[in-house]
Amino acid sequence: MTGGSLERPHVFLPVEHNSAGPPLLLLHGTGGDEHDLMPLRPLLSPGAAVLSPRGSVLENGMPRYFRRLAEGVFDEDDLSRRADELASFVRAASERYGVAPASLVAVGFSNGANIASALMLRHPRLLRGALLAAAMVPYATPPAADLTGLEILISNGERDPMIPPPTTLLLKDQLRERGAHVTDLGHGGGHQLDAEALSRAAVILRGLTATAADGV
Repeated sequence: MTGGSLERPHVFLPVEHNSAGPPLLLLHGTGGDEHDLMPLRPLLSPGAAVLSPRGSVLENGMPRYFRRLAEGVFDEDDLSRRADELASFVRAASERYGVAPASLVAVGFSNGANIASALMLRHPRLLRGALLAAAMVPYATPPAADLTGLEILISNGERDPMIPPPTTLLLKDQLRERGAHVTDLGHGGGHQLDAEALSRAAVILRGLTATAADGV
């Protein structure tokens, strides 16, 4: 095995017969764990392979994927370091479990969405795309990455007290400027996963080309 360590807590579910979508990389929010987003599998990508790692940083005992200096203020050095560590883990896990390179679609909520954005910006060819729910702008000055070919869905709430509409617009603009195909799946709620937005995302994700070697 090459490309990193599999020591961090995680769950892997292999692809099932007649799967209906791409393999998923599930990334939980602050205080969650590797089991939190598992119920999304049958909705977003039924029967697909799933890789779900736990965040390796603790904030007051709550798992996160990277440090923050205050609410909404990221430690960007730690963000980059943790994104690189996660990329190494994803490569190692993909090799170990037989997931095709660049086939995973990240599904991240809040802190998980933010690490997913950083992951794509620092390692553009690692993923097939992402569903970013309750997502902020990860970097004040994002890397000049080439995101051409990536399918990115953004599902932020109009009444999210942590993410005002201009922040969502800035995130979309930054990703589009780097070549990603960005779809806005905004909803009228707050800092949450929205059922209707998830249903809309499922239609798009199932339309992505699935690789025969998604998992074993």
